[in-house]
Amino acid sequence: MHLEIKHETVYRYDTPPAYSVQLLRLTPRADPGQAVVHWHLDVPGPTQSTIDTFGNREHVLTLEEATTEIRIVAHGIIETRPANPPHNALPPMVFRKVTPLTEPDEAIKAFAGKYRKLVARHGRHGLMDMMADLLDHMPYTPGETDVTTSARDAFRLSRGVCQDHSHVFLALCRFLEIPARYVSGYLYTENDHHVASHAWVDAFTDELWHGFDTSNGCTPDERYVRLAIGLDYLDACPIRGLRRGGGDEIMESHTRVRHAIERDSAQQQNQQ
Repeated sequence: MHLEIKHETVYRYDTPPAYSVQLLRLTPRADPGQAVVHWHLDVPGPTQSTIDTFGNREHVLTLEEATTEIRIVAHGIIETRPANPPHNALPPMVFRKVTPLTEPDEAIKAFAGKYRKLVARHGRHGLMDMMADLLDHMPYTPGETDVTTSARDAFRLSRGVCQDHSHVFLALCRFLEIPARYVSGYLYTENDHHVASHAWVDAFTDELWHGFDTSNGCTPDERYVRLAIGLDYLDACPIRGLRRGGGDEIMESHTRVRHAIERDSAQQQNQQ
């Protein structure tokens, strides 16, 4: 499948920041299930490119000139195909580390405990059952949480979105001593109102990594594009930044993912 992606993020300030740094994880990973046909970052200044500990491509954008708007656009075409999540250069045990966003409380531990024997006996299938029950407990509910919400708080609310589902699933897996990693990326659907930016989890069981998308109650397939992995949202989020000055900030982000065939059809219609 060929997917065309455009991800645009705009920061606006009531007074210009004197200095800002943005860490961009906006280049899809070179994983076995996907290949970059072409990809481009449009940014308002020079960047430095690095590979982080988890194998994510990062670009550091530094702006030393005052501006009231920062616009960052990533766009291109990715070829995807069915494949298990890849092994990482890091050993799986690294991904059993608990973070502040994924630390379980007693309620999460009790929920996980109900599946300990099932997961030990049936591996991936046991985790699929746990994921389905988690979605029943925490229906997808936008607007109730934000990126700073911890697994404990989201589980207590019994509501959340993809990063909340991912953080709670990470907490459950790690409590069961199963390595699990946060994945950020994109999801193609035929529903124009579906949020294209997405997050899900890889868990290591049966000697393989397997994907789990709690928000959609399914296993990731060729509709998914992987941007970054890490221990939690902070390791894998598409953009993180800091600034000096600037007053109030307004951030807008829009993502579009469509099948490349749809793009070609639209272009043909415009030419007729």
